[in-house]
Amino acid sequence: MIKTLDARIRRYLSGIRLAFRGVITLVKSAGAVQFVQLDGVSGEQLQNNELFQQFGYTSNPPVGSMCIVLPIGGKTAHGIIIATEHGTYRLKNLASGEMAIYNQWGDHVTLKADRRMQVVSSVAVDITTPTVNMSGNLNVTGNIIAQGDISDHNNKSMLGMRNTYNSHTHSDPQGGSVGTPTGQM
Repeated sequence: MIKTLDARIRRYLSGIRLAFRGVITLVKSAGAVQFVQLDGVSGEQLQNNELFQQFGYTSNPPVGSMCIVLPIGGKTAHGIIIATEHGTYRLKNLASGEMAIYNQWGDHVTLKADRRMQVVSSVAVDITTPTVNMSGNLNVTGNIIAQGDISDHNNKSMLGMRNTYNSHTHSDPQGGSVGTPTGQM
């Protein structure tokens, strides 16, 4: 009787598709859920597999990325992608405990083992927020270009210093006033 049950279980399980690898050929990212076209094992082409990602994180994996497909209910026609990887672009040699987000152009944010955050961008870093608060020193090797005013902890501003300098006068030792500076700040 046990042999009969074992045979039935094996026969039933042989009809269920287990998780498998694939290679992404197209990602449709416009909808609420991304749909992936991929090449599976033995050259099979699969359409409209859903790409599941962790909340708060999203990516559009480039063509050629490997993926793991989990057939829901053992059915290949309804597979979901549960992980993706592209070894060409993945950051390599991270230390134990480090993590990074990255793209295929080499830009990345890495949380380093020495507790620093490293931000690398080949073009720019844009921050859109009403206020940026920072403690500690700001070290800059390039220029600082401000579109607004710069103030210190005593609420003295660069604009105020320019106005004071541009309108100040000196007394002439022989009497009278010398006038305002000819070179305006």
